[in-house]
Amino acid sequence: MVSRSYSNLLELASGDSPTFGRMNRQIPRIMAVAGIMSNIDNDSKESSPSSDLSPKDRIIIVANELPIRAQRKLETSSTSTSTTHCCSSKGWTFSLDENSLLLQLKDGLGSEATTTEVIYVGCLKEDIHPNEQEEVYQLLLENFKCVPTFLPLDLYTRYYHGFCKQQLWPLFHYMLPLSPDLGGRFDRSLWQAYVSVNKIFADRIMEVINPEDDFVWIHDYHLMVLPTFLRKRFNRVKLGFFLHSPFPSSEIYKTLPIREELLRALLNADLIGFHTFDYARHFLSCCSRMLGLTYESKRGYIGLEYYGRTVSIKILPVGIHMGQLRSVLSLPETENKVKELIEEYSKKGRRMLLGVDDMDIFKGITLKLLAMEQMLTQHPEWQGKVVLVQIANPARGKGKDVKEMKAETYSTVKRINQAFGRPGYDPIVLIDAPLRFYERVAYYVVAECCLVTAVRDGMNLIPYEYIVSRQGNEKLDKILKVENHHKSMLVVSEFIGCSPSLSGAIRVNPWNVDAVADAMDSALEVAEPEKQLRHEKHYKYVSTHDVGYWARSFLQDLERSCGEHGRRRCWGIGFGLSFRVVALDQSFRKLSMEHIVSAYKRTKTRAILLDYDDTLMPQGSIDKRPSSKSIEILNTLCRDKSNLVFIVSAKSRETLSDWFSPCEKLGIAAEHGYFLRLRKDVEWENCVAAADCSWKQIAEPVMELYTETTDGSTIEDKETALVWSYEDADPDFGSCQAKELLDHLESVLANEPVTVKRGQNYVEVKPQGVSKGLIARRMLSMMQEKGTPPEFVLCIGDDRSDEDMFEVICSSTEGPSIAPRAEVFACTVGQKPSKAKYYLDDTTEIVRLMHGLASVSEQTMSAV
Repeated sequence: MVSRSYSNLLELASGDSPTFGRMNRQIPRIMAVAGIMSNIDNDSKESSPSSDLSPKDRIIIVANELPIRAQRKLETSSTSTSTTHCCSSKGWTFSLDENSLLLQLKDGLGSEATTTEVIYVGCLKEDIHPNEQEEVYQLLLENFKCVPTFLPLDLYTRYYHGFCKQQLWPLFHYMLPLSPDLGGRFDRSLWQAYVSVNKIFADRIMEVINPEDDFVWIHDYHLMVLPTFLRKRFNRVKLGFFLHSPFPSSEIYKTLPIREELLRALLNADLIGFHTFDYARHFLSCCSRMLGLTYESKRGYIGLEYYGRTVSIKILPVGIHMGQLRSVLSLPETENKVKELIEEYSKKGRRMLLGVDDMDIFKGITLKLLAMEQMLTQHPEWQGKVVLVQIANPARGKGKDVKEMKAETYSTVKRINQAFGRPGYDPIVLIDAPLRFYERVAYYVVAECCLVTAVRDGMNLIPYEYIVSRQGNEKLDKILKVENHHKSMLVVSEFIGCSPSLSGAIRVNPWNVDAVADAMDSALEVAEPEKQLRHEKHYKYVSTHDVGYWARSFLQDLERSCGEHGRRRCWGIGFGLSFRVVALDQSFRKLSMEHIVSAYKRTKTRAILLDYDDTLMPQGSIDKRPSSKSIEILNTLCRDKSNLVFIVSAKSRETLSDWFSPCEKLGIAAEHGYFLRLRKDVEWENCVAAADCSWKQIAEPVMELYTETTDGSTIEDKETALVWSYEDADPDFGSCQAKELLDHLESVLANEPVTVKRGQNYVEVKPQGVSKGLIARRMLSMMQEKGTPPEFVLCIGDDRSDEDMFEVICSSTEGPSIAPRAEVFACTVGQKPSKAKYYLDDTTEIVRLMHGLASVSEQTMSAV
């Protein structure tokens, strides 16, 4: 069996054979079989989203690293005391990494974990020799359901330590490469390595995926272009992506030379997750400014319309594994370490402040040390009584900045200890060596306050771990001599992802050393009842928003986001990283030139309604006048006695009269149909009763206020309407102002006979009852009264205002105003939700279509 979801015409056209994994529920051995593309239009399979994953579901979790520890057998003598299941090859011993978020994610599924198959795809932390890779692959596949991605060492170095850590990671943490010393300048060879690795990951996933049923969940910035490779091979793949790092503001992100490629790649996912609203807002702003996309929030869900697909946005911070942390708290090793730390600090009258950070430039370790120095200087009473224990985990990246950071940290610690230390007392204890997890937990248990002062960080779970550790258990309570009165204090940076969820923490700007010093002093001085209340509030949140809650919520939203896959027709367009999938309703299809020309030729009475702005005239054109070619096409269509042709526009009648003065027989509807002229030699008439425009005295001052405060916005004063346009304004600010203006106008004009509507880059006030649907209805009734109901109807528009025309045209097919079995073509510009049944991609295609119809008319008239 092969997947009916496959519809990559580009790959077939290139001569490459599509490959598919076996479709059984067990993980297949590496195998590729030729596939046959089926008719996607006949794919009637539907999926109904539910609140829980069904037993048949399988999740493929993809990340840069597998949740596996690997050790050479010569090194196994120093292995930890973990009871985790192990397996061995001739040269390697493998075990699960219990600290891996990917493994905790599976455990977090709870009862669903026993019925849901989870497969991991990623790299190993160790380099495996090519001669051993086949054996290791089989071993990890059979024992851990892990599919290792083996990369040549040079390629991995350029991909991970090069592009990921020297270019993406600094930029996402707001560091621009203004000089060679400040992050890596863009290197296209490193970018090519990044793309190559993402493609290798896609090949690995192909070996195990069942594209019709499996969910694929990709993690973090290492694999940002992977969604494109997967979507290209399987147009209906169920694909989620979660970014664990910050996403920078558009002003930072737009400096990236491959900015659009990354955005379009992410938009090939069905669901994109972020830790905080700020990160999601920055991503949406980038999509708006660089791709021209807009988002909507419907019933609490944020979605981006992208070529007929709705890409959902998820905002939910990750949590910790409560079960694992509680089990570590119960270990005898943890209890012994706690006793040891109490002897070392508490019994000597020393109060511990704790910092746990990676040794990298964004964790703010040096700033924290300077704040400690400032506190000891300003509050000498704490000298000899307070100790800052700074645990420095090894940096994940390599480079000059890490070495400089390490050297600066050591020199700062040395200087402060020399200034404030005394025999038997150092104010700062730097632990620059890997600690076992139970040792770190023991420090959490003893510390009175935890300091997390990163200058920029994606999430940072250290505060969550600290809170749960301070909750402790009965044995630890006895050791600490506390009786269910658990306390904790947090000083956290405003620039980390967990900060918004910790409302009881003391939030600081880590760059303000004085403020951090004051916060440290305040944390030590807070009254005991206050510490208890803050702890209780934090613990309630952390314990209910654990990693399981996060995983289940994301997967439920992913299933909901993919619910329409089976009901859509899909096909791929574009090459390389510009590839995207067009997804349309079964009844919504592209207007075929051959089909409409054939219908045009065999019909004798025709009605043609054309919107003007952004339909016949491209969006963004400065000169809005019709081209000589457009005038020639319209004149040819109007000379055909079988045709009745109308231009319908929001423009004023003076403007339209001037622009279309060469067209003697063209019907024109101005100001959305308020004014109508059947041909050039007749007078304009009103389609509705004459309007009282006294409301303009109320609306215009309001619009002028928003024009003054919104650079790039303008007001167009028509005879019966007022339009506030923000086409040339900042898109984010303009959209925000348009929403406010809409509310403002609706309020002040509530008792006036007008409607206030928002369109694409404008807000318009016009008389009630005026719409383009009036013109469509008037046109059809005119032809019916003459005894010539149309056998052919073509209506083309691009905006919300054109939907009224589509509705009238489509609803008239069963009535007397249109001939029986008439050919009706309601067509919108671009793939988007519409009442029209057809679409064309852009104005170029529309002009080409109209030229084709004009050619038919010209031939017919020449033959007479």
